[in-house]
Amino acid sequence: MKYAIGFCLFLTACKASTPDHYTVTGDIAGLKDSLIYLKRSMGDSTVTDTTRVVNGHFSFTGSVEQPEESYLMTDKVGLTFFIENSDIHIKGSVDSFYNSDVSGSATQLVDDSLNLAIKSIMDALDVQIDSLNAPDVKKDTIKTALVEARLDSIRTVRRQAVDAFIHTHPASPVSLYQVMSRTYAGSYPEVEELFTGLDTGLQLTPVGQRLARILAVMKRREVGQKIMDFTQTSIKGQPITFSRFRRGHYVLLDFWASWCGPCRAENPNVLKAFNRFKSLNFTVLGVSLDDDSAKWRAAVVMDGMPWTQVSDLKGWNNEVAKQYAIQAIPFNFLVDSSGTIIAKGLRGTALMQKLSQVLQ
Repeated sequence: MKYAIGFCLFLTACKASTPDHYTVTGDIAGLKDSLIYLKRSMGDSTVTDTTRVVNGHFSFTGSVEQPEESYLMTDKVGLTFFIENSDIHIKGSVDSFYNSDVSGSATQLVDDSLNLAIKSIMDALDVQIDSLNAPDVKKDTIKTALVEARLDSIRTVRRQAVDAFIHTHPASPVSLYQVMSRTYAGSYPEVEELFTGLDTGLQLTPVGQRLARILAVMKRREVGQKIMDFTQTSIKGQPITFSRFRRGHYVLLDFWASWCGPCRAENPNVLKAFNRFKSLNFTVLGVSLDDDSAKWRAAVVMDGMPWTQVSDLKGWNNEVAKQYAIQAIPFNFLVDSSGTIIAKGLRGTALMQKLSQVLQ
């Protein structure tokens, strides 16, 4: 961690010698794809460059105004890294492409230092996730609850470690993107506190301005806020307006998609909750982030979801998802009979426990 801080200070002193363009070259053993893609996020938009691969070698050239988190992708594998105006080289194997060595990006070195600092935490998290998927745990609600409790504890430790990094690296683009990632499932107060602690220069970048807009929406979706109304088309082709659909019920507003593995894994838990509490003034409204009607319909049938489903078939551009700043799924809101959000992000046993508290 101390090394990363010192490195950032060195960069500041040497800013004048920073080149005005980047060159990303790669040598990936075993890469047979003929094309490879470099996707860069620019605030609310993305830019994707394409180049040819020859014997595992490829090269991109361009420029960025500030370091950006970028994605290098083939049709089957991908790698996330920080790009900036410098000579960057990526070396690895197609079998472990996501873990390729990235050199020449000072910002990536800072990101590497963070990843190294939390590696033991992430390893512990992986162990518990594997345990949660074990057949004997899946069949035992007590074991499931114990594993989920351990997962929550480890995630808290990880969050605290990342928060400490952000507080000690307020001028690093790595911190900016870490705060952005916290908007996926974090609460407005914690994300807002982290964002305001960043240097003003980062806040004014395109990514920083996008984060500020997301925060404005997150504030409106906090527990205790009134749910925002919307209308979308049901799987039967009928317009569904949430305020009318609710009609005094407790509603789980569930965001998911047929292509989302974690969503499909969570659907049985939602079904269990629906069946147990549907006679107690409770129902579910699914909002699908699909863009393929046939796949959406097939998933509803396959997963046996009897509750009302709506979508505008715009994928991540689903208007309701944008209205609520949904950036990761599965995600849900529990809305009480008055239309007030009383919980969010309920999964597994946490959903059953919350419904038991408010409905029994």
